[in-house]
Amino acid sequence: MHKRGLIVKSVKSKSKRVVFARFFEDEDLLETIASTVKQNNVTSGFFFLIGTLKKAVLGYYKEGKYVPIEKVGPLEIVSCMGNISVKDKAELVVHGHIVVSDSDGNAFGGHVLPGCSVDATAELVLVEVESATLKREFDASRNLYLWSFKK
Repeated sequence: MHKRGLIVKSVKSKSKRVVFARFFEDEDLLETIASTVKQNNVTSGFFFLIGTLKKAVLGYYKEGKYVPIEKVGPLEIVSCMGNISVKDKAELVVHGHIVVSDSDGNAFGGHVLPGCSVDATAELVLVEVESATLKREFDASRNLYLWSFKK
């Protein structure tokens, strides 16, 4: 029986390798993260990223879907982190969250959606894990692909 606050399922792994990448002006943040993941054949791992954006498209999860929120820059990427997993046996999923700030220090955050445009640069640190595959399975009650640790 599931009790709130207890880990129901988990897997253990070690870091396999670390990939560093720099993104350039006008590249789409999510698309370029995904491209870096694919170029390096990473199927499970996590990442963090810093840099600047011309525009951020953030998602706010509400009633089974992501509502987009657009912020026009220049914006500082205060924090961006996420994970890499697979769904439907082979499709790579880049799931990231981001916090950006404007020139007044106001912060905005949410799910990273397509349309985030790099300004001066973005710097990615991608950590691949070994001997563990993070898989996602569709949860109809949430309308989301969530981690599944089924064998």
